[in-house]
Formats: sequence, structure tokens, C-alpha cells
Amino acid sequence: MKTPQNAPRASLLNYPRPSVAVDTAVLTVAEGSVCVLLVRRAEDHQHGKWALPGTFLRERETLADAVLRCLREKAGISGRVPRQLQVFDEPGRDDRGWVLSVAHVDVVPLAGLEEAMKSDGVRLASVTGEPELIAGLPYGHADIVAKAVEWLRAAYVEAPDPGALLDEPFTLKDLRELHEAVAGQTLMRDTFRRFMEPKLVATGQMSDGTRGRPSRLWMRAGRAE
Repeated sequence: MKTPQNAPRASLLNYPRPSVAVDTAVLTVAEGSVCVLLVRRAEDHQHGKWALPGTFLRERETLADAVLRCLREKAGISGRVPRQLQVFDEPGRDDRGWVLSVAHVDVVPLAGLEEAMKSDGVRLASVTGEPELIAGLPYGHADIVAKAVEWLRAAYVEAPDPGALLDEPFTLKDLRELHEAVAGQTLMRDTFRRFMEPKLVATGQMSDGTRGRPSRLWMRAGRAE
């Protein structure tokens, strides 16, 4: 059966459109645990609750600009280049309506968060030590944190400290302890050394021995000058 020529045609403009938000999981390692940065919501909705830094996309604003604006205004963080992680589009993830979140992730050394942490509205949460807090985050943020930690662990399996959380130079023990914190489990020392040493550059220097016996100092190969 043919549709009459004068019948109204369906238009994409007539379909409901989701709001677009960006949420960023800023990860670091503190006290031997992977931690995520949370901000206390100042908005009316979920006021006072801890959440990932997030914001709605403004008209004609790029995703990258929205992320940087949000981190600057809500967490006091600037000078970073977060990477896109995944789109979260479950219709029921946000009780305000249909909100599509383009999640981002960044890995920041703890020292790089010192200024942000001076605010009472910013804190770190251990992803393993505070499971109830993480699970109770609004707007499906727990799923974003889980995906960000999964991405971080996969990256640290393949390369020595790709997030540059350690100051250079460092010992193999320092590196292994960091990777154990990221992995959330103990790593075999000899296996770790054999896999990581070819990806490092020896400095020719030794540690001062303040943490055990003096050990060789290394740099990440991709960052050596």
C-alpha cells in the first residue's frame, strides 16, 4: 500500500533527543590504592552528593571544551588532556531524563591534585576501600568508574607506568609497587622485572638506600631524553 504523496513524513526532528553530558573519571594512586576524584554537587539536583565532575554540553561547545570547563570550574583542575573513554547511553541511568554521557578518563599524579584537594568540595575515594561510596554515586557514575579502572589496569599491564604517576628516576621496586596498587594484587617480582626492564632506560645511577639496599634507577623509555 502506497503512502499518499500529501501524507506527513516522519522527521528526525520529531523524535525526542537526549541531553548530552560529559563526565570525567580522574584517577590517581594514593596510599597503595587506585582512587578517583569526586566533587560535591552544588546544583539543586542531588545537592551535596559526591559525584564525578560532570556537566551538560552547551550549544556549539565541543566535548573536549566541556570537559576542560567542568574540571576547571568544579574541581579546580586545568592543564590536562583527558581522553574519551566510552559513551553511556542507558535510558534509565539519570533520573532527570534521557541523558547520554560521553565519559572521559585522565590519570594524574597525586601531587598534581594538591591544589584541587584544598577545597572542601573535592575528595579522593578509593575504588577498593570505599565500595559503598562508589556504588552509591548518582547518574550511573559507578559504571563509569568501573570502566575507567578497567582501562587503567589494562594500560598498566602493557607498559611501565604509562600514566606517569611516578617521579623519575625510580627503582624497579617502586615501579612494581605502583603496578600492584593499580592491579589490586601482588605481582611476581622476577616476572615483572623481565617484562618491564626492556621497556625502561637505565640512568646509570643508584638509589640512596633510604628504602632498603641501593638499587638501579630507571626512566620510562618513551620519556627518556
